[in-house]
Amino acid sequence: MGSISKGTKYVVWSVDLQAHGPMDLPTLVTWVQSDRVTAETWIFPVKEGVWKRALDLFELQMFFWANARCPKPVIGTDSGLDPAVLRRLKVLADMTDDQLDRFCQFMEVLRLPQRATIVKQGDRGDAMYLVVQGELRVSMKVAGIETVLAILQPGDFFGDISLFDHGPRSADVIADTSTVVLKLSASAFAAMAKEAPDLATPFLLAIGRTLTSRIRVANKHHGEAVQFARAME
Repeated sequence: MGSISKGTKYVVWSVDLQAHGPMDLPTLVTWVQSDRVTAETWIFPVKEGVWKRALDLFELQMFFWANARCPKPVIGTDSGLDPAVLRRLKVLADMTDDQLDRFCQFMEVLRLPQRATIVKQGDRGDAMYLVVQGELRVSMKVAGIETVLAILQPGDFFGDISLFDHGPRSADVIADTSTVVLKLSASAFAAMAKEAPDLATPFLLAIGRTLTSRIRVANKHHGEAVQFARAME
């Protein structure tokens, strides 16, 4: 790649295992429209200096979203998010369109490529995340061995304890697919609680209901494990 000048835009790694380019964005778009570049084609944006899937390039996503086989965007309102999509998240399901629009003013939308690490075990926690699109893997390393604890789907959330306790993250969370998440930082939540308590209160209650359900399931599994252990004695 050393022969590519700084002024170039994109290089395409095609199915014939050849690098094509450099080319400008209009040319790249014609390749997408003619199916010479698919969502899974690897592209090298020279300014970024890293290979990415075509679907993960923001400037190309609108062309792939037109294809029913590709993930649809979550944009649509002035705040940048479609209320119909947000309402699929259980913790936001009871909010009105106006509440969702105001709620999004405290959120940050993150579009992440496959294999991106959202949080890392041991790092200081300072935000929670709501999964809008994609699939994520929660894993923990013990003695160098990775153990998968959970798979997160749209509607799930994680990192909620960080809104109250900035302690270290207990596990890694990694995107198994291209992913869209909403990030609510601890400072943004504090601002919401002060400026918009009518948003913070139902949000906290919804989180509380979900956490209660998780605790009940965990207690049930623990009880079953104890019974099994006693039966084996």
